[in-house]
Amino acid sequence: MAALEHDRSRLGRSSTAERVADILRERIIEGLFVPGERLSEEAIGSALGVSRNTLREAFRLLGHERLLDHKLNRGVFVRVLSAADVADLYRMRRVLEGAAVRRCAEASPEALRLIGETCGGGRTLGLRRQVAGRRYRQQPFSHQALVALNQSPRLDETMRQLLAELRLVFHAMRNPRSLHEPFVERNRLLLGLLEARRAEDAATYLEIYLDDAERLLLQAYEPAG
Repeated sequence: MAALEHDRSRLGRSSTAERVADILRERIIEGLFVPGERLSEEAIGSALGVSRNTLREAFRLLGHERLLDHKLNRGVFVRVLSAADVADLYRMRRVLEGAAVRRCAEASPEALRLIGETCGGGRTLGLRRQVAGRRYRQQPFSHQALVALNQSPRLDETMRQLLAELRLVFHAMRNPRSLHEPFVERNRLLLGLLEARRAEDAATYLEIYLDDAERLLLQAYEPAG
């Protein structure tokens, strides 16, 4: 809980449930809490210095985002996604990202640059990061920035939640590199199509890309029973 004690300073004097939820969401995405893990109200509340009611409201908010499961008489757990959940997330990706690539012709150079350099929340995908105790190199391509080409704050928020759910899948994999590494070159090719403003070619390429990504992910994903 040392990491959460460090986060305590971020709450200030008014530790609202939304701020607590923001911290816990980040920590779940980073893999501090792994899928299937039970969250201790006492330990987390003490580490963050928040009341039980505030923490429970934060848990409720993250439950609505499908990051936590509330199990009757057992407590609150980090959600474990099923194969059906993964398939549904990829259906959503096809809609959100497919619409975005078709708008590349009207995208600014800055918007396209962001796709290749950054991820929402200030995380740079080209850097080595540690996830659930394992280190791997993520490809320099931001699917969050890609969806931003739709110019819709609501779609941006939907994509953020979708990517947070997908992070739960990666944390449950024994070797996340096996999924990321094959797509480094494919991300570069997709970005090249976007920069060339070849919208229909990019859309066709993205469809194949997501089909392959979903298939490989489902093959590698073994959620805890």
